[in-house]
Amino acid sequence: MSYTTADPGPPALRLASTGTLTYGLSVGEVLGVSTLNGARLIAGRAGLDRVVQRLNVMEVPDILSWVKPNELLLTTGYPLRNTPQSLDNLVADLDERGLAALAIKLGRYLDSLPAEMIAQADRRGFPLILLPNDVGFDDILNQVLTDILNRQAAVLARTEEVHRALVQIVLCGGGLQEVVDEVATLLDVAVVVLDGEQRVLAGAGPDEHVQAMRAFDAGRHAACGRGGCGVIGAHGTGDHLVVPVMAGGFDHGRIVAFSPGGTLRGTDLGILERAATVAALVVTKQQAVAAVESKYRADFLRDILAGRAGEDARVVAHCGGFGWDLDRPMMVVVAELDGRPRGAEPEGKGRAKAAEPDGRGRGAEERSAQERLAAAWTTAVRRHDKGAAVASFAHEVVAVVGADGGDPAEWAAGPVQAMVKEASSIFAEHLPVRRTFSTGISRTVASPSALPEAYEQAVKAVRVGRQLNGAGARAHFDQLGVYRLLSLVSDPDELHAFVRETLGDLAADDEPELVDLRRTLQVLLETNLNVAETARRLHFHYNTLRYRIGKLERMLGAFTEDAHLRLNLTLALHVLRMRGI
Repeated sequence: MSYTTADPGPPALRLASTGTLTYGLSVGEVLGVSTLNGARLIAGRAGLDRVVQRLNVMEVPDILSWVKPNELLLTTGYPLRNTPQSLDNLVADLDERGLAALAIKLGRYLDSLPAEMIAQADRRGFPLILLPNDVGFDDILNQVLTDILNRQAAVLARTEEVHRALVQIVLCGGGLQEVVDEVATLLDVAVVVLDGEQRVLAGAGPDEHVQAMRAFDAGRHAACGRGGCGVIGAHGTGDHLVVPVMAGGFDHGRIVAFSPGGTLRGTDLGILERAATVAALVVTKQQAVAAVESKYRADFLRDILAGRAGEDARVVAHCGGFGWDLDRPMMVVVAELDGRPRGAEPEGKGRAKAAEPDGRGRGAEERSAQERLAAAWTTAVRRHDKGAAVASFAHEVVAVVGADGGDPAEWAAGPVQAMVKEASSIFAEHLPVRRTFSTGISRTVASPSALPEAYEQAVKAVRVGRQLNGAGARAHFDQLGVYRLLSLVSDPDELHAFVRETLGDLAADDEPELVDLRRTLQVLLETNLNVAETARRLHFHYNTLRYRIGKLERMLGAFTEDAHLRLNLTLALHVLRMRGI
């Protein structure tokens, strides 16, 4: 069986399994060079797109020790002249080592190739080329290697030219959109830049193509041709190419090119890699600018909430430059992650503190969760109130939102509740581990000078709300009842002294029996001394509860007959519930 010389096809450039580029000529292109005009493809037509990157000559029996992937191996058959039966095994061995093709010159040492060798090559798609007798190996080596080097030089020159053009865009103030537009024009395909959460940062091309590219995430998309290739570097197929956008060891997302017609070539990947480098430069520049601006805004909001920002007129004017409207009725909303690591102590009065850049004392996961919380709250608040002020502090996100007109409680239950719900949805959308946050809402204030007090109210609301209702609580300061009054006591030592004087030994947590008695007292007071209901809740026998009541009265006094004592005991138990707030 024999075939005529194949059409060389498009320039060959392939991605190896490691995600690196392999420059060279396809086997079809090699068959098209002038020195191989008389060559014939006798088997392995399916492998014509294999890449030839280097050439080698086989004139020793142990050639397998010397061959390399992407080689075109030339031979006269001299090493196998006495063992032609080994030729079919040779095809299998060379194919397993990644060779591009085998070119044989017959007549001098081999008269013909075994049928099994040709069948083996066809099964594997391994090209077998029959060389003309009048061409020398040195001519083939010279021309093919020259063409490979010329191809590499042309590709590198074009890639370098594209890189200079993209860098010039950035130097002239262009951003991701301008970079994507330029790449889409050069490749004549749709191109997008995605962040780590598959959000489109910039795109060029039809909307349906842009949306389709959100699925082309490295290591997950089956279009790689291997059902989820697991490649984390540059990779792709004829219809799409994916390159990570990396800078400083951080993965900032992906740049993806997409052509539904499958017109993308390997050479396009080099351009896309240069575009990814420039995109990383743009992203890091934007992040640096955003970080400085965010810190400046957070510092100024911290000064406002600490009462250090100056007169109201100055604060309103300065905030106007940030797009914040503080010349209206306002509420302070504080969102704080639940389950904060131990050692992250509350900062107390005037506790607003800008987030530390290095995140000392907090793990990477906690920092990431705090950043996501800040991003979620910023997005949610901006959608509902464009003039709101939002900033991330060390362990919380603070928003100063408008509370225009109506009942403050209704406003907190309406627009503010909508913000909380939307922020929760955004926050949980891409979080690998489920986390919750609690929210505290202040009273309405009319001027920036009143914001420090409102901030303290919101902080107390979020802490008391979580203590009373658990993780994910949402509490308005005015809805805290007696806890609001207790939280206004500025001296915690006074509260602790009151608890010790009122509860005596029951104030401690080190003896299980006393803790159990305190629980009995709490349920008795909650049921208004209803013995039957208390026994039912605690699963005690009626007589057992009577015995416990007697023991409690011997320790605390006749609280079943003294309403004032019951009030004191109830307040002391409330203070204990607020422990750690």
